[in-house]
Amino acid sequence: MKRIIIWTGPRARGGVLALTSALAAMWLSGCATNDGAYDSAKPSGGLGGAEHFAPTKVKADQPRQKAAEERPGLATSFGEQTKSPWNRQSFVRATPSKPAGTGVTYYNDKEGIEAMSGYRHKVDPVRTAAGEMLEWGIKGGFGYLPTYVEGGVYGGTPRAFVVGSRDSNYSIVLKNRCKSRLEVVLSVDGLDVIDGKSASFSKQGYIIAPNETLEVKGWRTSPDTVARFKFSTVRGSYANLAHGDHRNVGVIGMAVFAEKGVDPWTWMPREVNDRLEADPFSKKPY
Repeated sequence: MKRIIIWTGPRARGGVLALTSALAAMWLSGCATNDGAYDSAKPSGGLGGAEHFAPTKVKADQPRQKAAEERPGLATSFGEQTKSPWNRQSFVRATPSKPAGTGVTYYNDKEGIEAMSGYRHKVDPVRTAAGEMLEWGIKGGFGYLPTYVEGGVYGGTPRAFVVGSRDSNYSIVLKNRCKSRLEVVLSVDGLDVIDGKSASFSKQGYIIAPNETLEVKGWRTSPDTVARFKFSTVRGSYANLAHGDHRNVGVIGMAVFAEKGVDPWTWMPREVNDRLEADPFSKKPY
């Protein structure tokens, strides 16, 4: 009987990694792009597999790890894998680097929210953003999480806060209120939810059809799976374990982009309601 010897030395392992990377690159380049235009179907840092995903092992030096251990409150960890097929679509942005609108939600445990905010009041957990083009909210295992809004900061936009619980999963729910498609780039703890790296407007987002609702359940690990968003300690957060950086934990960000050549404001819900409430025998306006 002949013995088959499998070489597992550095050269062989390097060949396997090279082959894996090549296959991943083929997946990432699966959609064509328009010449000279931004096309979200071509990722700027998307995932093709584990080799393109930030490592989950601790890389932080000891001083940073100690600092993470001492920080109170919640962050987001890399939870269990779950199926979540991604229907990648071609999308050309009207303004490649400038979103039509943005949204920010801060999260923490109850004690942390009390420390972070002053006067606040409870609001509907599903809120509009980006000029009312989009609705969004943070959903837990038993419905939307308690959401509060603090008074305007020095006349600015009021901050929104969501109360979470350690070791529980959550998801980001988005609904397109426009009559045209939108691209939404999401970040959690300062990291892009698709490639797991530092977030920016230039990253690829999710395409949402008119009146469609999308639930983003976690960090994307493949075209078909995500790792659930899970509330954790700062020390156990994905940002800390994978990148050794926990400066931006506790915040969820959203950037909304309109499609080139399409007016997203046409027939918005407010205009439709105004039309339906028109009175044929109304009194004079003055």
